[in-house]
Amino acid sequence: MADYLHLKNGTDVRGTAIAGVEGDPVTLTDEAVATISAAFCKWTEQKLGKKPTVAVGHDSRLSADRLSALVTRGILSEGGKVILTGLSSTPSMFMLLQDDFGADASVMITASHLPYQKNGLKFFLKEGGLESAELTEVLQIANTLPMPKETPQGANAERRPYLARYAEGLVGMVRRATGEKEPLRGKRIVVDAGGGAGGFYESLVLKPLGADTTGSQFLEPDGRFPDHIPNPENAQAMASVCEAVRRSHADFGVIFDTDVDRAGAVSSTGEEINRNRLIALISAILLEEQKGAYIVTDSVTSDGLTRFIRERGGVHHRFKRGYKNVINESKRLNAEGKYSPLAIETSGHAALKENYFLDDGAYLVTRLLIALAKASKEGKDLMELISGLPEPAEAREIRLGFVPGTDFKALGGQVIEDLKAAAEKTPYLSLAAENYEGARVNFDGAHGDGWVLVRMSLHEPIMPVNAESDRAGGTALILEELYGFLKAYGFLDLSPLEKALGK
Repeated sequence: MADYLHLKNGTDVRGTAIAGVEGDPVTLTDEAVATISAAFCKWTEQKLGKKPTVAVGHDSRLSADRLSALVTRGILSEGGKVILTGLSSTPSMFMLLQDDFGADASVMITASHLPYQKNGLKFFLKEGGLESAELTEVLQIANTLPMPKETPQGANAERRPYLARYAEGLVGMVRRATGEKEPLRGKRIVVDAGGGAGGFYESLVLKPLGADTTGSQFLEPDGRFPDHIPNPENAQAMASVCEAVRRSHADFGVIFDTDVDRAGAVSSTGEEINRNRLIALISAILLEEQKGAYIVTDSVTSDGLTRFIRERGGVHHRFKRGYKNVINESKRLNAEGKYSPLAIETSGHAALKENYFLDDGAYLVTRLLIALAKASKEGKDLMELISGLPEPAEAREIRLGFVPGTDFKALGGQVIEDLKAAAEKTPYLSLAAENYEGARVNFDGAHGDGWVLVRMSLHEPIMPVNAESDRAGGTALILEELYGFLKAYGFLDLSPLEKALGK
């Protein structure tokens, strides 16, 4: 009997869909994809009390057509109906469930920014994406089902794209907010889709709003990703779009990940707007609309961002990494009567309360462009909104591994608890007053003038280390101190830290 639980990655199914990469065998087999899709149909029928109609879309990955056919086979084998939307963004596959599109559930075939051989399945109901426990239920059902061998006779899927309709909603949103049909006329805006699904934003959103998109690049879907990884966190990708903005003398730049649930941006000077800057920019926009708002972020945001949000009348609420974690925390705060309009990660995942708490890179960028249009009309620069953001002099991230075969979760947890205890005993160290993940340790001015966060990866045997300092050379002092502490743990691979310190 197959066990499909090994394909679970948080709230998604993830695996290898294309053979040929050494050491990376195919795990998203025909049997796995068809059977898991059949299980999702059966699980959804149990939830809704009827055979569901399921919309199926995909990003630009090379394995998309094969997986679409297998997902379709699985759903039809359980008596469900299928609407094939073709090239889609992940957010659009949720939004069609809020529309009169005729679907009860949806499946998005994507693996975000992962390499070309990877792919995955993301599942939605009208209430939102499946939670981790719900996906476990689906996979447990899959473990009991035989593989659907073929599409039932007479059962066919309907082909009906939705992405253009989704884009029309964004265009209408900008027009309503600005009171103009073409509020971006006279503005040059560069889009970098990296060969992913985000090229639609240039033709279906920006051009109807009057923008000049000269200089946009890599708009055609290409699942080989030959130009750069579609990932706002990737240094090469950000450097590429920044250069495109400078080369084109653009007013603004936009970069999406493969399935458009994340975004980054670029100022008119070619300066990247991501991580803390991106959070600060959308936070400033929202806090102008309502003071006192709780801005929920992941755990690696800077102390300068905290001061920035506080000075603008907001509350910075750091929480655990993982876009579902920050979204659910923001929902919890709202349920307690604490207004929280935004849940956002430094990765570019951003979910707004006004938009179903959907992590939607295109919606985030559209919100920024509304602010850009309004600022321009007042003779202002959008970047003035974050002109007072205190930024660290240095910031570094290092990922430490574990010796193979060790119980990394238990051992990593012990390291973190030991680090907390050591910090409490050391005069020049202090633990962050509010911290929901790992150990966040503050260093005084004489010992690094910054902080370090040591935590466990959500899904991998990795211990990420983030360090920031308000002075040049400060992170080296902080990491040297941490290295001295971690040397006692023989199950850790400290070579990345040693390399960073020049050892």
